[in-house]
Parts: sequence; structure tokens; C-alpha cells
Amino acid sequence: MSHPLTTMELYLIALLIIFSLPWLIWRLGRTEYFAPLVVVQILTGILLGPGLLGAWFPAYYQTVFTPDVIGMLNGVASWAVMIFVWIAGIELDLHEAWKNRRETFVTAGLALAMPLLFGSAAALGLLAWDRGWIGARGADWQFVLGVGMACAVTALPILILFMEKIDILRRPLGQRVLRYASLDDIAIWAVLALILLDWERIGRQGTFVLAFGAAALPFRALMRRISETDRWYVGLIWLALCALAADWAGLHFMVGAFLAGVVIDSRWFSVERMDLLRHHVLLVVMPVFFLSTGLRTNWDMGGFAVFGVAAVLLLASVAGKLAGVHAAGRILRWRPGEASLIGWLLQTKALIMIIFANILLDKAIITAEMFTALLLMAVGSTMLTIPVVTPKLRRLSV
Repeated sequence: MSHPLTTMELYLIALLIIFSLPWLIWRLGRTEYFAPLVVVQILTGILLGPGLLGAWFPAYYQTVFTPDVIGMLNGVASWAVMIFVWIAGIELDLHEAWKNRRETFVTAGLALAMPLLFGSAAALGLLAWDRGWIGARGADWQFVLGVGMACAVTALPILILFMEKIDILRRPLGQRVLRYASLDDIAIWAVLALILLDWERIGRQGTFVLAFGAAALPFRALMRRISETDRWYVGLIWLALCALAADWAGLHFMVGAFLAGVVIDSRWFSVERMDLLRHHVLLVVMPVFFLSTGLRTNWDMGGFAVFGVAAVLLLASVAGKLAGVHAAGRILRWRPGEASLIGWLLQTKALIMIIFANILLDKAIITAEMFTALLLMAVGSTMLTIPVVTPKLRRLSV
């Protein structure tokens, strides 16, 4: 006699879908050149979400992705992305950025400012056209700044993976690009903290900033004195504590996760073990985040409108990033072709921009439809990177 599936059985079915379907598409379709596995996982999440397959076959969606199952998936996804953001914070090399500060600040500043301006202009146009893109609790300035910054984001962890793939990560060009992306990462999280500033909870947020600064010094002193094995455990405890404190203050747990990593020196851990951790997190738990992100997409304003907005944002992002990096190249007298190559490498968006957009959606600054458009823009931007960069790299012969 048949029995209804338990929540755990449904959860395991969801995990089976999450880990098998994107991998099969990626492997059998041989999409690596234009769509790495990370991108395929995000696209699969969009396909499986309520707006597409869930709308066509509601019985499937309502049976597998019940509220209890989605809650379990979201718990895994939250921890996965906290670890990933924490690693991104650890890998910021501010010492190298400061040693090459003129070149780094000029390039990173222009590479961030120009797409921010282009994206903000696009956001203002969207507000003038239809206010259905702004969330219920979002002020106009938060929406405009949030969308503009989403167009300016560079995904440092995915950029590292891409540069490993094309074998420039450890070369001088790769290290330069990392410096630019690292500085922009700090600006991105600073702007996010500004967007999330809550005057009703300004006391809590001020308390968090002061307490974090006070706790960071003894934490760093402790980390210097213990073995690397113990550092991993203490670092994860510190991550959970900072994420909790930031969320309590209203700044979102991702801000706390990033700050928890920033005050940790990458030299305290072996490069090999840090690389392995990043790869293992991507393999074991990040696919859950990618699919759960796709499940949040919404097409209620019509597919054409969402795709049209995504195309406008993609144009603003690409044009702004290339304009900014080319301006830096002229100021710094780079050789021909270098600015174009670096501009396209910095175009990589998937993951950090998706995290950024998730936070804007959580705080009701954007609607689910706007989130969908931003997600499509991030995927499109990331898919362009390798096909455009590879021939440029051959011509430049770095």
C-alpha cells in the first residue's frame, strides 16, 4: 500500500534534482566554454522555479518544493553562501592593493563608478516607466543605488575560478585584476551597508560597528597565536557570530559574513587548503543556493518585460564597465588591447551580484520581477566573459 512521501524524502528528491540535472546538462551539453557549471546551476534553478516549469506543471512544483522543503533548502543555502562570502573577504589582499595604490585606485574607481552611473540611469528610467519594479519597502534612492551597484559588481570568487581556467591567475595580469576586483568588493559591501541603513535601528547598527571594531583586535591576536587547524574552527565560530550580530543590527547576515573574512589575513591559511575549501563549497553546498535562488524568480509582469529590462541592464553594465576601464587605461598608458581584456574579465558577475540582489529582495527594496531581471543580467554577463576574453588573451599574449 502506497504512503505519502515524507518531508525528508521530498527533500532528498529535491537534492537529487539539484545535483543531477545541472551536471547532466553541463556535461552532456558540453557548455563549459560559454556556460560554466555555476551558470548552468543558476539557469536550472530558474527553469525549475514557479515562474517556468512550476507554472507549466504546478502539480510537480507543489509536490516536491513544499514550504517545508524550501525552508530546509534555504537553511543549507544560507550557510553555504555565508562561507563563500567569508572566503571572499579572506582573499582580499589589501596589502598588494596599497603597494600599487595609484594604479589600483584609478582602475578600480573608474571600473566601479562608470557602470554604477550607467546602471543608476537605467534604474531612474525604470521608475519613470513603471514603479512595479521597486519593492514595497524601498525608497527611490535605495532602488536606484541598488540597481546601479548591481550593474557595477564584479564577482571575485567566480573571477578567480575563470582566471584559473584560462591560466592567468598567478601571472602578473591576473594579480592586477584581482587587486581591482578586491577593492571594488569593499566598495560594494560598503554601499550595501549604506542602502540597508535603518534610522529606526541606527543605535543597533552603531553598536554593531563599535563592537565589531573592538572584537576584531583580540580576535586577530588570538588567530596569530593558534595553529592553522584551530584557526579554521575559530574562524567559523567568528563567522557565525559576526553574521548573527549584523543581522540583529539590521545590516543582513551577509554583511557580517564578509566583514568576518576581511579581518582575517589570507597568509594565516595555506593557499592549497583555501583553494580546496572554495572548490569543495562550490561542489557540495553552493548548488543548493543556486537552485534556491532560481526558485525565487517571478515573471508576473510578463516575460518580454523582464527580458527587456535584463537586456537594458546588461547593456548598461557592459558599456559602463568597458568605458571605465578604457578611461583608466588611457590615464595609466596601458598597451593596446589591455583595457578591453581587463574590462571583460571584470564583467564577471554571477554569485556576488546574485547575493547582492537576494539581499535587496529580502529587504523588499526590489520586487521579485526586478530580481529576475537582475539574475538574468548576471547570468548573461558571466556567460559572455570566457568567449570574449579567450581570443583577446591569445592576441595580447600575456
